[in-house]
Amino acid sequence: MTRSAMLSSWQMWAMLSAGFAALTAVFAKVGVDNINSDYATLIRTLVILGVAALIVTATGQWRSPGSVSPRTYLFLVLSGLATGASWLCYFRALKLGDAARVAPVDKLSVVLVAVFAAIFLGEKLSAANWAGVALIAVGAVLVAL
Repeated sequence: MTRSAMLSSWQMWAMLSAGFAALTAVFAKVGVDNINSDYATLIRTLVILGVAALIVTATGQWRSPGSVSPRTYLFLVLSGLATGASWLCYFRALKLGDAARVAPVDKLSVVLVAVFAAIFLGEKLSAANWAGVALIAVGAVLVAL
């Protein structure tokens, strides 16, 4: 596979996301050891804000705020609120539980995304896809026990 093909492959980016998410759980578990989980979430959020700003600046992707539609703003704000709530809950769970158990339960989001995408976005999954979703759900529950 060429470098260009790799950079445009959703599968490669998804695998990188999974790898970084795994590191997130391990690093966060150590990070919340001696501080409040909400404060830890704030620190993490500031780091992410800084990195995102650097990437947008380095790649010249800044846009005029007026060029973004109100609908886009609405859904990005809702996504941001959901992300914030997720992170606060995730860090609280890591503070209270084992990373090896918390992370799989958190990944039940995969199951919920499939259900929500089918209901709200009209996405169609095959029987094999739904079987995979069910296995993810069962696997997360078994790891959490």
